[in-house]
Amino acid sequence: MATQESSPRPRILTGDTPTGRLHVGHWVGSLENRVRLQADYDCFFLLANMHAFTTRAEQPKDIRRDTLEIAKDWLAAGIDPERSTLVLQTEIPAIAELTWFFSMIVPFNRVMRNPTLKTEIELKGLGEHYSFGFPLYAVGQCADILAFRPELIPVGEDQVAHIEMCREIARRFNWTYTPVKPESKDEDHLKEGGLFPIPDALVGRVGRLVGTDGKNKMSKSLGNVIYLTDSSKEIKKKLGALYTGRQSMTEPGDTGNALFTYVRAFIKDEQKVKDLEDRYSRGDNIGDGHVKADIATAIDELLGPMRERRAALEGEKGDARVLEILRAHVDKANAVAEKTLYLAKEAMGLDFGRRVLGMEPK
Repeated sequence: MATQESSPRPRILTGDTPTGRLHVGHWVGSLENRVRLQADYDCFFLLANMHAFTTRAEQPKDIRRDTLEIAKDWLAAGIDPERSTLVLQTEIPAIAELTWFFSMIVPFNRVMRNPTLKTEIELKGLGEHYSFGFPLYAVGQCADILAFRPELIPVGEDQVAHIEMCREIARRFNWTYTPVKPESKDEDHLKEGGLFPIPDALVGRVGRLVGTDGKNKMSKSLGNVIYLTDSSKEIKKKLGALYTGRQSMTEPGDTGNALFTYVRAFIKDEQKVKDLEDRYSRGDNIGDGHVKADIATAIDELLGPMRERRAALEGEKGDARVLEILRAHVDKANAVAEKTLYLAKEAMGLDFGRRVLGMEPK
C-alpha cells in the first residue's frame, strides 16, 4: 500500500465511533460514498474506539465487540482492505498528541458551541454529567482527520457542522505556525507553505434518512433502524410500521413524506420512481403497502450481498480475520500520522527527534 507521498491519488478520511451495527442510514449518508471513492482516492477509514470511551468508559468489552462489528459491516459493505486502510484509533498515538496541540489553539467556548456536541449531550441526556473528555473528543475528531491530511471527508449531514470546526483548526494552525496568512484562500494554504489542507465535507445522496418511525432521523438509540444485517423478513416488518397518515389508495398522497424518501433513496430505476410518485400523488389506486413492498425489495437486493459477505466474518474465525486486517494496516496508518505529527512539531519548533511505531502480532 502506497503512502500519500508516493501516491498520486488525493486522500480521504472518515470513520465511525463503535456504538453497534451500522444501518441503511449510514449507507446512504456516507458508507456508499466511501465504497465508491476507493477507486480514485487514497482512503483511510477510522474506527474511533478511543472516542467510544467518552460516554462508555465502564463498558470496555462492549466497545471492543462493537469495534469488530463495525469493521465487519465495512468489509461486508464493500470496503476493500487491499485498496483502503482501516485505522484503529487507539493504535495511532499521533492522534492523541495532535488533540493536545489543537486544544491549545481553539477556544473552549468554540468547542462547546459545536452543534454536534450539543446534540449528543441532549440526545444522550447527559445534562451537566459528562466526563472532562467528552468535550475534548470534539477536538479529537479534528485530530482524527487532520492527522491524515485529507482533502475530502465523506460524512452524513449531521457531521457537516463538525467538519467546519476541523477546517477552522486547520486554518488556525497554518496561520499560527506556518507562512500562511489569515487572508489566504483555503485552496492556497498548501502552496503557501501550510501543513494542513482545508478539507471539504462530502455529504451522501441522502443527508438525513428518517427512521422507520417516520419522524426522527434513523438512530440506533431510537430503535427506528434497518440494519445492514437485517433479513428480508425483518426489513418488511420494519417498513410495514412506517406511518404516512394516508387513509386510502384513492386519496392523493404527499410524495414529500418519509415513505417517498425511501423510494428515492433505494429504488434505482428512475422511471419506476417517477411512476410511483405520479400514481401516489394522484391517488391512482396505489396503497402504502404496495410502495413499502417495492422499497423492501430494493433494500433487500442492496443488503443481500452484504449479508453473504458478513456471514463469512461471523464467529471466532471472523474476529480473527478482522484483527489480522487491522494489525496489517497499523504500520501504514502510523507512518502517515507520525509524519504529520513530526511536521507539526517541526513547525512549532519541537522537532527534537522522530520515533518509529509498529504493532507486534498477538
